[in-house]
Amino acid sequence: MNAHEVDYQIFGEEMQYVEIELDPQEAVVAEAGSFMMMDSDIKMDTIFGDGSNQDSSVLGKIFSAGKRMLTGESLFMTAFLNIGQGKKQVSFASPYPGKILAIDLSETSGKFICQKDAFLCAAKGVSVGIEFSKKLGRGLFGGEGFIMQKLEGDGMAFVHAGGTLAKKVLAPGEILKVDTGCIVGFTKDVDYDIEFVGGIKNTVFGGEGLFFATLRGPGTVYIQSLPFSRLAGRVLAAIPRGGKDKGEGSILGGLGDIIGGDRGF
Repeated sequence: MNAHEVDYQIFGEEMQYVEIELDPQEAVVAEAGSFMMMDSDIKMDTIFGDGSNQDSSVLGKIFSAGKRMLTGESLFMTAFLNIGQGKKQVSFASPYPGKILAIDLSETSGKFICQKDAFLCAAKGVSVGIEFSKKLGRGLFGGEGFIMQKLEGDGMAFVHAGGTLAKKVLAPGEILKVDTGCIVGFTKDVDYDIEFVGGIKNTVFGGEGLFFATLRGPGTVYIQSLPFSRLAGRVLAAIPRGGKDKGEGSILGGLGDIIGGDRGF
């Protein structure tokens, strides 16, 4: 497959967005909800699947779209095509604080495996599929289950990581142990498995879960410091119960609200 050759620039620090420059008749595909802004000569179109097989049969298109349902994504993606005469720009934004990672699939042997909600957008022609785990332990306890996303092709793809992004290049046989939710993605030669933490104290009182992921080289892995699930858990834990807040950490609690002028009780 030959993906469209797109240029790009990433802006921002903690809430990033990527601006993609399209030549005439070039296109990019993106997940629904990631669009930020575009020039007037760019045409937006909703397509089945990822747009990498738009010339295939109807059954092939349905199969491509159906694979996305297994990762919890929509049947449809959005394609942005430059129908103008000159270069045009379209931008896509991060869904929550973190970093956008640009991946040139031609430099990763044509394949990159990532967690199922990491994909942001890609040059048209990149295939966004599913990667099944062949190991029972990884499927049952891996956090991402049996299914992760795989990006295949020879073009540019963009994925999102929460918090700060760490890149680790593993030598053959080198092992990195990671919290299962902190994995963003890795190159195709990296072996991914699940390992039991071990120890009664660690299991009962550790608070880090019963399993962590082991990533064995050779290859490159990307780790995020703030998985969205962890962020969401902290937000839920901070939600006031019974309609009352927690006094923003003040030892006065509700009395502090009254002193501060909040008499909404």
